Amino acid sequence: MFKNRRRKATVIVLLSLLLSAGNAVAASPAGSGGVVLDAKVIGGEVYIKASSMLARLGGTGSYDSSSKQYSYSPGSMVPDVIKRVSPSVVAIIGKPDDGSADNRFALAHGTGVIVKTDGWIVTNAHVVKDMTHIVVVTADGKEYEGTRKQMDITSDLALVKIAATGLKPAVFAATPLKLQVGETVIAIGTPVSFSLRNTATVGVLSGMNRSVSSDYNLLQTDAAINPGNSGGPLVNLKGEIIGINSMKFVDVGIDSMGFAIPADTVQYVLNHFDKYGKVMRPSLGLELEESWSAVVGLPTDEPMTVTAVTSPSAESAGIAAGDHLYSVAGKQIATVVELNELLKAYLPGQKVDVTLLNANGDLVHKNVTLSTSLAP
Repeated sequence: MFKNRRRKATVIVLLSLLLSAGNAVAASPAGSGGVVLDAKVIGGEVYIKASSMLARLGGTGSYDSSSKQYSYSPGSMVPDVIKRVSPSVVAIIGKPDDGSADNRFALAHGTGVIVKTDGWIVTNAHVVKDMTHIVVVTADGKEYEGTRKQMDITSDLALVKIAATGLKPAVFAATPLKLQVGETVIAIGTPVSFSLRNTATVGVLSGMNRSVSSDYNLLQTDAAINPGNSGGPLVNLKGEIIGINSMKFVDVGIDSMGFAIPADTVQYVLNHFDKYGKVMRPSLGLELEESWSAVVGLPTDEPMTVTAVTSPSAESAGIAAGDHLYSVAGKQIATVVELNELLKAYLPGQKVDVTLLNANGDLVHKNVTLSTSLAP
């Protein structure tokens, strides 16, 4: 609905001249990957509310009561998204703490995303882990001294603070993420050379729920991600951050395989940083070995094998090396990444039910108090 000077008008937009009253009145079938909108049939024509269209498809619209015309502009295209998001992206540079401090050209750099107006910036842990004399450069070219605050190696995320106010924080996509493989995405960052900061590349979301040398699921993209892009945003066409770029495959014959930490994992870590000063990551108190099928990436429901018991709670519950772990909290799991994703909903000290097959061949249920993970 739109309000003009004279009256409040409910605007309906012609969807199709070809549909009749006996036909379906959805923009596309449910589950087809399209958009389904409420519609009405009036005089044999199918109409939808303009407000519904804007809410689902994006863009802007206005109704001119004098001409009785409705003007619609599609959602922001790539240049508009880049322009809107870039003020929230920073470049980070510093000296690597590797004994090369005397060489003035020995520098390390990466990218960061502003998350609070008063100078809080999220980036990859591997960008700032061994970096000294951190300098942050905002999109408008201003330089600030940066201080590494919190860091979580397991998720590869860290917070850097600069003495600034009035910054523009990024908008993160709502969780749980609603993404589709093939949708357009944009990476913004500082690839290869610090002089190339504010570089944007465009591609598609190539895959989701990827486990690539990581403890949590990653997003895959073919948007160009190069050294220095680490810590920068992966953005959808709504201008929302859907991930923080973190790594890529590099080898002869491999092209366009970059990976980003999903926004839901980023929010999980940032919320823990804010509440506890670190990630309060729970653990079952077990060392686990994945099945061969899981290791090579085959679809499998084979359980993981307990190779060691590392917490008093798990030990007192009677769990032993050689047991096979089938499910946690009623959910079947086959990989460590699946377990880590599930445990994001818990804190150390909380209890969780687990189902195992023990050495006697019995399927048993145990209630385990989660311990604090020893992961860095």
